[in-house]
Amino acid sequence: MRLRVCLLTPDCIFQKKEADELILPTSTGQIGVLTGHAPLITAIDIGLISFRKESTWKAIALIGGFAVVQKDKITILVNEVVDETSVNESEAQRELEKADNRLNEVVEEKRKVEATFAYKRARARYQVVQYGKN
Repeated sequence: MRLRVCLLTPDCIFQKKEADELILPTSTGQIGVLTGHAPLITAIDIGLISFRKESTWKAIALIGGFAVVQKDKITILVNEVVDETSVNESEAQRELEKADNRLNEVVEEKRKVEATFAYKRARARYQVVQYGKN
Protein backbone atom coordinates (compact mmCIF):
# COMPACT_ATOMS: atom_id res chain seq x y z
CA MET A 1 0.00 0.00 0.00
CA ARG A 2 1.20 3.50 -0.82
CA LEU A 3 0.68 6.91 0.70
CA ARG A 4 -1.94 9.04 -1.02
CA VAL A 5 -0.74 12.63 -1.13
CA CYS A 6 -2.96 15.60 -1.97
CA LEU A 7 -1.14 18.92 -2.33
CA LEU A 8 -3.43 21.98 -2.24
CA THR A 9 -2.85 25.69 -2.75
CA PRO A 10 -5.45 28.42 -2.15
CA ASP A 11 -6.19 28.37 -5.89
CA CYS A 12 -6.31 24.71 -6.81
CA ILE A 13 -5.46 21.08 -6.22
CA PHE A 14 -1.83 21.29 -7.30
CA GLN A 15 -1.13 17.60 -7.32
CA LYS A 16 -2.53 14.24 -6.28
CA LYS A 17 -0.04 11.42 -6.27
CA GLU A 18 1.01 8.21 -4.60
CA ALA A 19 4.33 7.78 -2.84
CA ASP A 20 6.15 5.15 -0.82
CA GLU A 21 7.77 7.75 1.42
CA LEU A 22 7.86 11.50 1.85
CA ILE A 23 9.88 13.98 3.83
CA LEU A 24 8.08 17.13 5.01
CA PRO A 25 9.76 20.43 5.96
CA THR A 26 8.02 21.25 9.25
CA SER A 27 8.49 24.20 11.56
CA THR A 28 10.38 21.92 13.99
CA GLY A 29 12.52 20.10 11.41
CA GLN A 30 12.03 17.44 8.78
CA ILE A 31 9.57 14.59 9.30
CA GLY A 32 9.62 11.37 7.34
CA VAL A 33 6.28 9.68 6.61
CA LEU A 34 5.83 6.02 5.64
CA THR A 35 2.69 3.92 5.37
CA GLY A 36 1.15 3.24 8.76
CA HIS A 37 2.34 6.58 10.20
CA ALA A 38 0.52 7.78 13.31
CA PRO A 39 -2.07 10.54 12.78
CA LEU A 40 -0.42 13.95 12.77
CA ILE A 41 -1.10 17.62 12.14
CA THR A 42 1.97 19.78 11.61
CA ALA A 43 2.92 23.25 10.41
CA ILE A 44 4.87 23.30 7.15
CA ASP A 45 7.91 25.54 6.91
CA ILE A 46 9.38 26.95 3.72
CA GLY A 47 11.46 24.18 2.15
CA LEU A 48 11.49 21.07 0.00
CA ILE A 49 9.07 18.19 0.27
CA SER A 50 10.67 15.03 -1.10
CA PHE A 51 8.62 12.16 -2.52
CA ARG A 52 9.91 8.62 -3.12
CA LYS A 53 8.10 6.21 -5.37
CA GLU A 54 9.99 2.93 -5.68
CA SER A 55 13.62 4.13 -6.02
CA THR A 56 12.94 7.56 -7.60
CA TRP A 57 12.96 10.75 -5.52
CA LYS A 58 11.28 14.00 -6.62
CA ALA A 59 11.12 17.33 -4.79
CA ILE A 60 8.87 20.37 -4.78
CA ALA A 61 9.36 23.59 -2.80
CA LEU A 62 6.58 24.46 -0.36
CA ILE A 63 6.05 27.99 0.91
CA GLY A 64 4.42 27.59 4.33
CA GLY A 65 1.20 25.89 5.35
CA PHE A 66 0.19 22.76 7.23
CA ALA A 67 -0.15 19.01 6.71
CA VAL A 68 -2.50 16.35 8.05
CA VAL A 69 -1.45 12.69 8.09
CA GLN A 70 -4.26 10.20 8.62
CA LYS A 71 -4.61 6.55 7.55
CA ASP A 72 -1.95 6.66 4.80
CA LYS A 73 -3.47 9.84 3.38
CA ILE A 74 -1.52 13.10 3.58
CA THR A 75 -3.30 16.37 2.86
CA ILE A 76 -0.99 19.35 2.52
CA LEU A 77 -2.31 22.91 2.26
CA VAL A 78 0.33 25.52 1.44
CA ASN A 79 0.50 29.16 0.41
CA GLU A 80 2.56 28.43 -2.69
CA VAL A 81 4.19 25.52 -4.50
CA VAL A 82 7.28 25.81 -6.69
CA ASP A 83 8.44 22.99 -8.93
CA GLU A 84 11.66 22.85 -10.94
CA THR A 85 9.91 23.61 -14.23
CA SER A 86 8.77 27.04 -13.00
CA VAL A 87 12.22 28.27 -11.89
CA ASN A 88 15.14 29.57 -13.94
CA GLU A 89 18.39 28.44 -12.27
CA SER A 90 20.42 31.63 -12.82
CA GLU A 91 17.50 33.80 -11.71
CA ALA A 92 17.02 31.65 -8.59
CA GLN A 93 20.73 31.93 -7.77
CA ARG A 94 20.63 35.75 -8.14
CA GLU A 95 17.53 35.94 -5.92
CA LEU A 96 19.24 33.79 -3.28
CA GLU A 97 22.38 35.96 -3.27
CA LYS A 98 20.28 39.14 -3.06
CA ALA A 99 18.17 37.72 -0.20
CA ASP A 100 21.31 36.56 1.63
CA ASN A 101 22.88 40.02 1.36
CA ARG A 102 19.69 41.70 2.57
CA LEU A 103 19.40 39.30 5.51
CA ASN A 104 22.97 40.11 6.57
CA GLU A 105 22.38 43.87 6.32
CA VAL A 106 19.09 44.41 8.18
CA VAL A 107 19.04 45.07 11.92
CA GLU A 108 15.49 46.19 12.69
CA GLU A 109 13.42 43.26 14.02
CA LYS A 110 10.48 43.61 11.62
CA ARG A 111 12.78 43.92 8.62
CA LYS A 112 14.79 40.91 9.87
CA VAL A 113 11.63 38.76 9.89
CA GLU A 114 10.76 39.89 6.35
CA ALA A 115 14.33 39.27 5.17
CA THR A 116 14.36 35.80 6.74
CA PHE A 117 11.14 34.89 4.94
CA ALA A 118 12.54 36.18 1.62
CA TYR A 119 15.79 34.26 2.17
CA LYS A 120 13.99 30.97 2.98
CA ARG A 121 11.77 31.37 -0.09
CA ALA A 122 14.75 32.12 -2.37
CA ARG A 123 16.71 29.20 -0.90
CA ALA A 124 13.80 26.79 -1.47
CA ARG A 125 13.43 27.95 -5.09
CA TYR A 126 17.16 27.44 -5.69
CA GLN A 127 17.17 24.04 -3.93
CA VAL A 128 14.32 22.70 -6.05
CA VAL A 129 16.29 23.51 -9.22
CA GLN A 130 19.42 21.87 -7.80
CA TYR A 131 17.45 18.81 -6.68
CA GLY A 132 16.06 18.38 -10.18
CA LYS A 133 19.58 18.21 -11.62
CA ASN A 134 20.44 15.10 -9.58
